[in-house]
Amino acid sequence: MRPIFCRFWLLTIISLLLSLSIGIINPQTSFALSWMDLLFRGVQVIQLSTISPQQEVAIGRQINQGLLESGKVKLSKDARINQYVQEIGQRLAATSDRPDLPYTFQVVRDNSINAFATMGGFVYLHTGLIKTADNEAELASVIAHEIGHIVGRHSITQLRNTALAQGLLSAAGLDTKTWVELAVNLAYNLPNSRKDELEADRLGLNNLAEAGYAAKAMISLMGKLAQQGGSTPTILSTHPATSDRILALQKQLNSVNNKQNQGLDEDYYQLQIRSLR
Repeated sequence: MRPIFCRFWLLTIISLLLSLSIGIINPQTSFALSWMDLLFRGVQVIQLSTISPQQEVAIGRQINQGLLESGKVKLSKDARINQYVQEIGQRLAATSDRPDLPYTFQVVRDNSINAFATMGGFVYLHTGLIKTADNEAELASVIAHEIGHIVGRHSITQLRNTALAQGLLSAAGLDTKTWVELAVNLAYNLPNSRKDELEADRLGLNNLAEAGYAAKAMISLMGKLAQQGGSTPTILSTHPATSDRILALQKQLNSVNNKQNQGLDEDYYQLQIRSLR
């Protein structure tokens, strides 16, 4: 009984501290709430931090539906491309640090060079990015990076922090509909933090190597995108400085156990994506 008693008081103290921090940020709202309301609000934040994989997947499915219904995402109907991306994605998912999630990899009809992920294993790849990659390993490096965001649960943290910053958490918490609407907007409009991007790079490079792909492909694609003329590719425009990311990856590459270097055949890759040309 003693450990349970201690844990109860520890959570109570944490909740109280979280409640006080919310009160400092938004004193007018906090003034109108009782101490019990504030304490409950703190518990809501803790619950968001410990969302289960099942809850994450359920909300992810609703976010995906919201993205499709909003028109922000228009999926490709090219069966061959969809199948090819699914095969690469599932190969990487199997060697990731969260292999038990039901990952979904989707191709978006958009010529901008971009990719993103939402909670629950949903990954989106623009056709512009697929055409820009020179080989399968380079495309796989982007998918591995996005899986890294899912492994790191970055979208959950981003959603929680945004709800707090916007004062959306009340004593009653947030209903699922509000979470989904907020997450749909964040998927396209709010960049990941520098810390999250660097972590996704690190996790992605390890995953790429574990799946048997040439790990150096992540660096080659990133360098290629940074050197492109015209406007900065969307996938790099909201991220940390590309030079910093490449430097970090080069340092990590020396310690990665990359026994195989698959996915570098450019002719094979062009054959697989020929319907996009």
